[in-house]
Amino acid sequence: MTVLKRYVLRLFISLKYITANVVDRNNGRIVATASTVEHTLKNTLECGRSCNAKAAAVVGEVLAMRLKVEGLEQGQGRGIHVDVNKEIEKKGFKNRTKVWAVVNALKSGGIKLVLADDDDNGTSRPSY
Repeated sequence: MTVLKRYVLRLFISLKYITANVVDRNNGRIVATASTVEHTLKNTLECGRSCNAKAAAVVGEVLAMRLKVEGLEQGQGRGIHVDVNKEIEKKGFKNRTKVWAVVNALKSGGIKLVLADDDDNGTSRPSY
């Protein structure tokens, strides 16, 4: 059985840290990840007690570079699926700028993203 949305972006946002993972749903494994927990990112950022949208953008840029190294910038032709509304609902309305910062950094990094529609019928439209 093939899953149409093979590669999916998942975000984990807390008060201190931001983690972005791209998950291969067919194999159930993480293919690329970036986080402010990593020492190389943590030392370059000035997060203090909390991370802001600037830190989220840096996480998105690092994730974009890692996806290009893996050869997944096109998501094997289908793109990487993102349900922004679901991510904002999970993280809370206050974190919407962080979610959009990661998404915009991935787009500007040359990653093909497919944004999910509001309806639940499984269709999605590519973002240009």
